[in-house]
Amino acid sequence: MMNVLGIFGFLSFGWQDILDIAMVALIIFFLIRSIKGDSTVLNIVLVLGVLLVLQVIVSALGMRMMTVLMNTLLDVGVLAIIILFQPEIRHLLNRFAVKSGLARRTGELFNRILGIKEDKMGSRATEELVEAVRAMSAEKTGALIVLQHKSTLDEYESTGDAFDAEINRRLIMNIFFKNSPLHDGAMIISGNRIVAARCQLPMTNRTDLPAHYGMRHRAAIGLSEDTDAEIIVVSEETGRVSYVRSGEIASVADMKQLRSLLEPENEEEESR
Repeated sequence: MMNVLGIFGFLSFGWQDILDIAMVALIIFFLIRSIKGDSTVLNIVLVLGVLLVLQVIVSALGMRMMTVLMNTLLDVGVLAIIILFQPEIRHLLNRFAVKSGLARRTGELFNRILGIKEDKMGSRATEELVEAVRAMSAEKTGALIVLQHKSTLDEYESTGDAFDAEINRRLIMNIFFKNSPLHDGAMIISGNRIVAARCQLPMTNRTDLPAHYGMRHRAAIGLSEDTDAEIIVVSEETGRVSYVRSGEIASVADMKQLRSLLEPENEEEESR
């Protein structure tokens, strides 16, 4: 089955070509879906796609000079894009890994091979955190709290002040007290420890968010698009609590609901 279909007499298609096109189309589909809402990264992917299509066309038509030119443009262009848009490309790959579940499955596999257990937050620490959120919500104290899982947050921790403290409701409330020098930024929690405060998080590029979402909410969504972290946001204007994960944000009706969102990880840990 070497020649299944002929087009214009100079393009011949076999089953390998059909499979090749289908796989490329599938990859492009998942790329566009994963970067939906991020215009910068989408433009990069579209430019590369156009260059690849032009390369195939001029090669099929036997245009030697154009083929050499397109090959050179792709070789140099891809290198230039990698250098110029390194943060955006890393953002794209991170988002694809998180949304596809590849990061989680790969992390679990390596942890099993190396015998590493994820340091999860225990029930006592969860209760301290929930009570701190309850108090800050009642007092309308703005807060941005990140709960780390498998994705590394070292680059965000380095933007703030290092901590090594147990999760304690009074400490959390003092950190986010409006006159505290540490209140502006995110707190990062790993397992049962507060590891950093006053951290800067990446902002989401989404344009479909409601106007009442402020900088804390946009930062929480931005981080959740790149990592598997859970983020809790307390609004300074309304005291409303939001829960963010995997790019999705949801309002928390009460502390019972927040506790149920945080406890599945702990129940899994305690059942082992």
